[in-house]
Amino acid sequence: MTTVTQNRAHLAPKPKFWQYPAVRLGGSALVLALLLTFVPFLQVWSAIRRIPTSLSLGLLGVYMVLHLMGVAKWRILVNVAGASLPFRQAVRCYYGGLFGNVFLPSLVGGDVVRAAMAFPVSRSKAAIVMGSLIDRTQDVIGLGAIAATGVLLLPRSLDEQSRKVFWAFGGALAVIGVLTIGTLFVLPVRKFPYKIRRIMVKLRCASRSMYGRWGSVLFCLALGIVLQVSQVAVNYWLGLACGLHIAFGVWLFAWPLAKISALLPVTQGGIGVREVALVGLLAPFGASSVLTAAAGLVYEAITTIGGLIAGIIAFLVGRILTPHARPFEGVPAFQRSGDRAPIE
Repeated sequence: MTTVTQNRAHLAPKPKFWQYPAVRLGGSALVLALLLTFVPFLQVWSAIRRIPTSLSLGLLGVYMVLHLMGVAKWRILVNVAGASLPFRQAVRCYYGGLFGNVFLPSLVGGDVVRAAMAFPVSRSKAAIVMGSLIDRTQDVIGLGAIAATGVLLLPRSLDEQSRKVFWAFGGALAVIGVLTIGTLFVLPVRKFPYKIRRIMVKLRCASRSMYGRWGSVLFCLALGIVLQVSQVAVNYWLGLACGLHIAFGVWLFAWPLAKISALLPVTQGGIGVREVALVGLLAPFGASSVLTAAAGLVYEAITTIGGLIAGIIAFLVGRILTPHARPFEGVPAFQRSGDRAPIE
């Protein structure tokens, strides 16, 4: 038994370089250090102190409440795919994922935590995977749509070449999304190993379930856009509080692109990357780098503290739920009706 365990440990894939916590923390520290070297720290700190503590705490509460829309959006998507996930379990899993965003290599890391928590309490693992994939895809599409709206509101703020680059980037994202979903239906299933065939068939079944309910899927897209615009407004409000007066349309253009940059798994939860991207994106519009960095860092503090609070909420909800409220926990996958799919 010991030999088998040792062999498995030897064969287990080693974590990639950027997956080590020390590397991610070091990456965030390095990026922030470079930012505060380029933008004087004392000036940034002075700008941060202009933001009332009461406003920061109030916006923290708004941030946590806004994510209830995220709970509803994700639950609708996974349930349309066939997960049958109760609302309280959705709250526990979603806020657990929000907590994971603070500690895992990128914003996508929280999706893994959320899905792992949902697997034992859902009818279909494939539905959780497909619903979460659509949820993340909708987030990226929504951010692109918000940025495009910002461009339309500021037609004279970007030159012709910049607009072409932006629309090319948006078109590439749309094509990648369509190809990713379409691949599930085009690839010949029978040419893959048995285990992969089972996974692909389950994902196809979940996709077909969602295809028949496009109204719910589009409603979730609209809900996600409202959530993202609300977060732009929170950052805009912080900017006004520290003295950064630029048009809201500029924030609609820059903030979504800065958030997309946080998907790169090079720092701890995207900390540092968002702030640097935001400073760079707002600078061409005449925004002060000091004030932009101050507003971005306070917003980063709100999201970090919000992630910790989300972890506490997930823990407390998990303690409150009784075993009777977890209908699929401990049930083998082959006994869940949502996972009984024929092999094509």
